[in-house]
Amino acid sequence: MSEFLFQEDVSIVLCGEAGQGIQTIESILIQSVKLGGHHVCSTKEYMSRVRGGENSTEIRVSSKRICAYVNRIDILIAISKGAIYHLKERISNDTIIIGDDETLKLVEKEDVIKIPFLKTAEYIGGPIFANVIAAGVISRILNIDKEIFNECITAMFERKGEKILKGDLKAGEEGYKVGENILKSGKIKIEIEKNPKIRDELLLDGTEVVGMGCIAGGCRFMASYPMTPSSTLQVFIAKYGGEFDIIFEQSEDEIAAINMGIGAFYAGARALVATSGSGFALMEEGVGLSRINETPLVIYVGQRPGPAVGLPTRTSQEDLDLTLYGHGETPKIIFAPGNLEDAFHLSQRAFNIADKYQIPVFILSDQYFADIYYNLPSIYLKSVEIEHHIVKTDENYKRYELTDDGISPRGIPGFGDGLVVVDPHEHDEEGHITEDQNLRTKMVEKRIKKLDGIKKDSIPPELIGSIDYSILVVGWGSTYGIIKEALDNLKREDIAFLYFKQVYPLHDSTKKYLDKANKTIIFENNVESQFANLIKLQTDFIIDKNVLKYNGRPFSVEEVTESLKSFMEVF
Repeated sequence: MSEFLFQEDVSIVLCGEAGQGIQTIESILIQSVKLGGHHVCSTKEYMSRVRGGENSTEIRVSSKRICAYVNRIDILIAISKGAIYHLKERISNDTIIIGDDETLKLVEKEDVIKIPFLKTAEYIGGPIFANVIAAGVISRILNIDKEIFNECITAMFERKGEKILKGDLKAGEEGYKVGENILKSGKIKIEIEKNPKIRDELLLDGTEVVGMGCIAGGCRFMASYPMTPSSTLQVFIAKYGGEFDIIFEQSEDEIAAINMGIGAFYAGARALVATSGSGFALMEEGVGLSRINETPLVIYVGQRPGPAVGLPTRTSQEDLDLTLYGHGETPKIIFAPGNLEDAFHLSQRAFNIADKYQIPVFILSDQYFADIYYNLPSIYLKSVEIEHHIVKTDENYKRYELTDDGISPRGIPGFGDGLVVVDPHEHDEEGHITEDQNLRTKMVEKRIKKLDGIKKDSIPPELIGSIDYSILVVGWGSTYGIIKEALDNLKREDIAFLYFKQVYPLHDSTKKYLDKANKTIIFENNVESQFANLIKLQTDFIIDKNVLKYNGRPFSVEEVTESLKSFMEVF
């Protein structure tokens, strides 16, 4: 068997059936790796089932900061018999496979390490302990102190009682013994640099940071119907909302959810709803209600492949058009965070902007970004401020008063002496139904005037890389970390990355960046290149090359790197 040395970065993939505890191993390992002083990034893919199938988690351990998925598998921990087949397209001649004798008995490959996971687990108390044994093996070959590993095991299982905790600590110990034997054999050697300061850094996933941003934005109410991948945000708010006076309501359906959110904002409580593609389709009428009666609302859309149920646990960027185009013509804002810092600040900002302009604001995420974990030093909080835009009404109050900027003073029932009238029909300044053609024209123009102020408050795209670029890579949302690492790998001074975290309306600087490039290329997880089409619609600029992926999986760093190499060779 070959000897493998990893000094800068190692990609470890765990694969097993749903129900075998892959998520448990991930939770233990990413904490252990971070507390051990390594940079870590974890991504996952999973089937839409509670038991069976094949799920995998990739855990990258690195000497530098990372926040992207790679196709490469350096070490594969196969927990189930189907793991090898499931990942066959990612397994290379350099992949080391570790698994149980029974799991690997048909694997014809030199670099295989057979370990009696199941037999050892049965000895400890049952097959349920096999996942912790695997976690112990990996932790040992990563040179993580046993005390740190035990600390993570205790934090995970202490609430399950002394007997379970004792068994898991024993399983971890057995895993460490196996890992020690692997190191002694010289088959694997990992010498990735440690940094003690990393131990105190944050380790969060995309969903958690969005949830934290919503709390920081003053969210006081959330109503949603469960739908992957937005359900994790609902769980986060339901779990921690009580500590911040947030009411969470699991509604009977998406229609009820959005109407509850509108009602909460109408009453003065900042509100959030969360859904995914086909769930949002049910909300579209409610979005129209928010738009015509100018009631703010924040809507989180976790994208997944459609249409209809599609691939419910996979990732995509297919819902830009869905959120952008709706019934009638009124302004809206669409944010699409691509890193954890932006996820926090954009989610917090969404509430202020929705409140200021009395419009729906969308946070577009996806399965890949919702589930990605990585460490970061901190989140800058000094810029976080809740802006108040509610007025105290008097007896002459007009909810839809015509103003120069299109923003009417927003009152709420019971705060002042005025009557706050809202209606889903076209209305006059007081909020009463009208079919007067001249008043209709004025109301449409009043609402659309807000777009001038919204554009001034828009967030510009971020240029990453050389300012003297001739080739410009365009990406939005969750492709951020993948494209950024690909550019880091290329080390070219003639190429830069234009990252959009606000995809509508486009900032006025967009055209300037695009015009400066000799050639442009965009990466999107959809088949129609929806963002490139939007750029053309708003700037009349046509991007030269569209690289599109729509099989439910994210781009890998390798895919983007190779696509850019081929593109640069042609031009």
